[in-house]
Amino acid sequence: MRQAILPALTLSLAFLWPGSPAVHAAQGHALDPALLSRALNDAAKLPRLRALIVARRGRALVERVFRGPGLDVPVNVKSVSKTVIAALVGAAIGRRALEGPDQRIAALLAEKVPSPADPRLGQVTIGHLLSMRSGLERTSGRNYGRWVQSRDWVRFILARPFTEEPGAAMQYSTGNSHLLSAILTRATGRSTLALARAWLAEPLGFRLPPWQTDPQGIYLGGNNMLLSPRALLRIGELYRNGGKHLGRQVIPRSWVRASWTPRAVSPYSGDGYGYGWFITAACAQAVYYARGFGGQFIYVVPSLDLTIVVTSTTTKRTRIGGYRSALKSLVGNGLIAAALRAEAGPRDTAPTDCML
Repeated sequence: MRQAILPALTLSLAFLWPGSPAVHAAQGHALDPALLSRALNDAAKLPRLRALIVARRGRALVERVFRGPGLDVPVNVKSVSKTVIAALVGAAIGRRALEGPDQRIAALLAEKVPSPADPRLGQVTIGHLLSMRSGLERTSGRNYGRWVQSRDWVRFILARPFTEEPGAAMQYSTGNSHLLSAILTRATGRSTLALARAWLAEPLGFRLPPWQTDPQGIYLGGNNMLLSPRALLRIGELYRNGGKHLGRQVIPRSWVRASWTPRAVSPYSGDGYGYGWFITAACAQAVYYARGFGGQFIYVVPSLDLTIVVTSTTTKRTRIGGYRSALKSLVGNGLIAAALRAEAGPRDTAPTDCML
């Protein structure tokens, strides 16, 4: 894991929406104009990029649709759904519907546990699911199709063999998040859709349509959720502001800190992973991001009061055609660098290489 991932960070709790006089009274530019202009020119050349939102100190400075639906139209955000599920788990813990990350899952899903079961299943906790360290064989990648074609998705996941010990190495799996969706439904008696609307969409003021369910009616945890770019911005800003929105504590502040504490390392990127959030750094600034297939992202840089939303087409992997590298350069060398350059005084030298 990169050494710069874990600098001390300060969460700003002063949330300001566009049009706030306090925002307009801020001194200087929130983003360096030259670097921003170059970044937007680069963004326009990416044929798979749909929308880009850049907010600083709570004010949306860039709201650009390059192609596709508008900023308030819900779109498939793919695995960014996992970040939303993690937020709902935090809200459930805050409401005492769940005990906490150390709670073991076997008792919560007892009727779905296979018989005989691997004894290690009794060691798996909610925290293991959140950090992708359950140890169960993945239901993502080449196993995804077989899983979603099964008659009982929850039972199928719990019957997978252990390929790692619980709490050991990270194995990215949508099945972990789907178990969390089932646990939320079981613990509260309400669907994951109803919880997401009541605990997130309504407090934050965005629309959340229904999405895919399993054969038992459990909403898919970790994929195919429908959220607009502006809804993604509000989720990112919620975390940037320590779980608060307009003075209301929507999720516990402690949950934001827990979610942004690295607990595993991605075997693909080498970035850290907490509870539903990846953790990296750019120019010594801690960067937390949610990621979805094809190029759906929420980036939060607390030290710069910066939140960035990217949506893209969902037909190709980001590594195909160098799109992932182009996005990393756009966000790091373009937008994060623009925020840093705006912070630099006349005698300061802002970093020039902020590649994520």
